[in-house]
Amino acid sequence: MADFPTRPDEVDAVWLEARLADAGVLDGARIVKVEWQSIGTGQVGDTARFSLTYDRPAPLAPASVAAKFPSSDPTSRQTAASFSLYKREVNFYRDVAGLIDMRVPRAYAALLDDNGCDFVLLFEDLGPCEAGNQLSGCGIDQARDALRQAAALHAATLDHPVLDSEWLQTDPQASAMLRALYPQAQAIFRERYADALDPALMAICDELDECADLWFDRKPARRSFLHGDFRLDNMLFGIRDGQEPIALVDWQTAAVGCGLTDIGYFMGCGIGSGLRRPHEAALLDLYCAEMTRRGVAMTRDEIMDDYRIGALHGVSTAVFSSAFVVRTERGDANFLSMARGACELALEHNSLGALKRRMENA
Repeated sequence: MADFPTRPDEVDAVWLEARLADAGVLDGARIVKVEWQSIGTGQVGDTARFSLTYDRPAPLAPASVAAKFPSSDPTSRQTAASFSLYKREVNFYRDVAGLIDMRVPRAYAALLDDNGCDFVLLFEDLGPCEAGNQLSGCGIDQARDALRQAAALHAATLDHPVLDSEWLQTDPQASAMLRALYPQAQAIFRERYADALDPALMAICDELDECADLWFDRKPARRSFLHGDFRLDNMLFGIRDGQEPIALVDWQTAAVGCGLTDIGYFMGCGIGSGLRRPHEAALLDLYCAEMTRRGVAMTRDEIMDDYRIGALHGVSTAVFSSAFVVRTERGDANFLSMARGACELALEHNSLGALKRRMENA
């Protein structure tokens, strides 16, 4: 059993005070009152905001903090544990956040039990802010801010030793499970959404299922640290009441791979085709310029195949996640939105053809 809280109602002033004191932000102040409320729309984790009252003025002490816990839903919780999602997020804050200047919340505590199912993250509250919303979309300035953040992550971690950390290595058992379950996931996806997704787009999903081994066997020429779920629901805009433009949260699917996987994912299932199509070239040029400014020279022509293939990450994520997390009305809308945008990008850019050519020449 974990020796830390794993639900919001288990958090008390004593535990919070100890964590914040360790972080050096209390300056001797004592917490005399704690109130909490649920926030966020996560599928595999539960998040809450804790409002704090102190016994004296403490300039560095936060008026509120955010905390993340395992999902209260048994299906989502078991899925997350099976694929080490909680382990990855905790270790991101422990080992990677300090290496990058991408804006992420400061972590006051990052604790994980040996079972991989129980964890707690305590971090700074970045509100007031606007939570990104997959279904509402975003504006072009927010898309630009996101791509600048992606470059901050990918350039700083390119070929970095942290990529060889034990917790980032592929688990053969989990990988085999993913391959074995993928056809079942596609069958569930097709049954649920065949009437809602254009047949030409569902055909992309079917074809990716047919060549899933190519998808799972691909190897990047150079590696960076990936967010893995780089879309609007995992972004906060106008943080700290507009003092900063953006922050990235939800690192449960962090991985090692080609940075363009995050970019293809974001441009497809992240922002949707309505925003992508008129701005695609300029946004890709912006990412390349940011990477080049950070010491990793690249041009749009050089990245296009990686970008095309990266879009398929949105297809596979929508298909697999929709089958194996708790089903909700918002979740259905979310997965459809992701699949639609990713499949449209994949269809327009022949992503499956690019994947097949890449693997034939591997």
